[in-house]
Amino acid sequence: MNKELNITDKWFFENKGKAQGFVYIAGVDEAGRGPLAGPIVSAAVVLYSEVQGIDDSKKLTERKREELFDILMSEKHDIGISVISNKVIDEVGIQLANIRAMTEAVSCLKNKPDLLLIDGYDIKGFPCPAWKIIKGDQRSASIGAASIIAKVTRDRIMKEFDKEYPEYGFAKHKGYGTKEHLLAIERFGPSPIHRLSFKPLNQMTGSLFPE
Repeated sequence: MNKELNITDKWFFENKGKAQGFVYIAGVDEAGRGPLAGPIVSAAVVLYSEVQGIDDSKKLTERKREELFDILMSEKHDIGISVISNKVIDEVGIQLANIRAMTEAVSCLKNKPDLLLIDGYDIKGFPCPAWKIIKGDQRSASIGAASIIAKVTRDRIMKEFDKEYPEYGFAKHKGYGTKEHLLAIERFGPSPIHRLSFKPLNQMTGSLFPE
């Protein structure tokens, strides 16, 4: 039965962790793995209370994401955010950049977590246990909150870049490879925030980023 999870169900993994003796449990998620431009952003969130309406950020309207972002940031939850630039992504690759973003976001928490709930990734090297939760942004309140923080933070960054490079339309597509964006790249070439190691940009830059 494909039943939609309610807020109580979304505390299943947090409650499971607490039943095993963990106290400080953080949800971790990222935004911006796939775009052709801009940073990857990760957030780590420890919720101290329920926040109604939390869900996978992709399932929420922009207005609802912004509303929940402001609620999360204004309340006494512990939140860490990391922003990894397109330059670093080109240097180390998107997978290592993603791991770095998640690790840094966790390190930015005020208190050291003893359990991490991570959306869809089995990442080693954290100083505490980490549980990989498939579709975690839909199934865990903490991960859902992290997905909202990461998504809104990145969207706001891309809107600022849109002011600097208005010809690409970053405020609209946030750097993803839409038809409009690809046509702008073809017309104007890559901007300083484009990921030159990503297709089709690496094909434009020749052997600098070979496949």
